[in-house]
Amino acid sequence: MFEIELKYAIPDKDVADRIWQDASLTEMEEADSREKLMLKAAYFDTEDSILAENDIAFRARMEGSRLFASLKWNGKTEGALRTVNEINVPIDGEACLIMPEPSIFKESEIGLQLLELLEGKQLVSVMEVGFLRSRVRVDTGNSIIEVSIDSGEIVTDMGSMPILELELELFSGSQDELMALGNELAERYSLLPEERSKYARGLSLLGKL
Repeated sequence: MFEIELKYAIPDKDVADRIWQDASLTEMEEADSREKLMLKAAYFDTEDSILAENDIAFRARMEGSRLFASLKWNGKTEGALRTVNEINVPIDGEACLIMPEPSIFKESEIGLQLLELLEGKQLVSVMEVGFLRSRVRVDTGNSIIEVSIDSGEIVTDMGSMPILELELELFSGSQDELMALGNELAERYSLLPEERSKYARGLSLLGKL
């Protein structure tokens, strides 16, 4: 899976509330797609940061009652636009948020590369991320885009950092329409591009980026 998204920093809660109630989004939203849910994630690496050195993020995340493990790699950022390769695997049990088993990805090429990189080394949690996600899917006529507002915190052993950001992820259709919607919202609410993923911001707190 290839993920294409825009990410913007939101200056304060008042602006976040105004975006959530934006009339142009309401006009395009798909029926029953507007929801709020808590997300809790843990990111893992080896003690010597072998995954970060190879631009791989290993994440276990709880979305409401659902649990997924994800690998993300070869991420590229240009302003607000971020593209990254991603694979997701459903998992059972919250134990994966504490000690995941990397072999769950063994059916994929990137999973085999992961196992080769690890060489049996233990994965450890390097950061936790918790946030409330308010999201809605919009239909522009030619594209389906998920619009999300995330509010929460990145926590590491070296400190924490607040999260307040707007994400627009292209589910289907045109990247040009994704860019047009992002530019429109950024101009309307004076938003600046957030050029770092949550994981990258956590690594910066740890002094690894």
